[in-house]
Amino acid sequence: MSGTVETFQLSVEAAEVYESQFVPALFAEWAPHLVEAAGVAPGQAVLDVACGTGVVARAAADRMGGQGRVVGLDLNEGMLTVAGRLRPDIEWRQGDVAALPFAPGSFDVVLCQSALMFFPDRAGALREMARVATPGGTVAVQVWDQLEAQEGYAAMYAAFARHAGPEAGQLEGAIWALGDLELVGSLFEAAGLRVTATRARAGTARFPSAPVAVATELEATPLAQRIDEQTYQRALQAGVEAMAPFVVDGGRVELPIRGHIVTATKVG
Repeated sequence: MSGTVETFQLSVEAAEVYESQFVPALFAEWAPHLVEAAGVAPGQAVLDVACGTGVVARAAADRMGGQGRVVGLDLNEGMLTVAGRLRPDIEWRQGDVAALPFAPGSFDVVLCQSALMFFPDRAGALREMARVATPGGTVAVQVWDQLEAQEGYAAMYAAFARHAGPEAGQLEGAIWALGDLELVGSLFEAAGLRVTATRARAGTARFPSAPVAVATELEATPLAQRIDEQTYQRALQAGVEAMAPFVVDGGRVELPIRGHIVTATKVG
């Protein structure tokens, strides 16, 4: 995921945590579904916006079998450093979704996983995605459902808010802000995109233990850097207690998580 420089400029170390823990726990499950919904095929030019460490770009490249062009773009140098180490065969570019560094009509498919909610100007971001798509091309995004639909994460964030204060509340609001499909549809329409399909999907976020689940959530966001160690430990412990209903055999945690995949066509 990516956002403003101030809010989501993560270090290489944080990006490595994101890739080693957060991606397999959560994003890797959704990436192939987004790529499939977008109809990614060999020979296309595909852009993964706010690519993070590149899980969607990798899924697209694998589906294309080396035929075509895949570009992953992110604001964060740390994310791109990790992405490049993992897949040097994919083109990685630093850039801002507010002004994508590509000519109009450069890509057949533009993808964005779990990031649209973090952009300061969501409609503007979608307009940029539409601009760099070919006429009749595809723009597909994945967003999370509203927090009230997320039984486990709602409990976790309530625990964070009790100890971390407004920072946790602001972050929580961003993550789940586009769970309303009417709002998402209006953003697409304003960007000159016609929504052709929406898919609601229930997934599972899997972690080896409750402490890992909670620490992963804290460490993969700027929240961990904004609170002192004592507050961090209190938030961690409260989060672990909130995870009790989701602990399965062997102490593993399986958190249900609901999301939407929205696919659209560039009008004109």
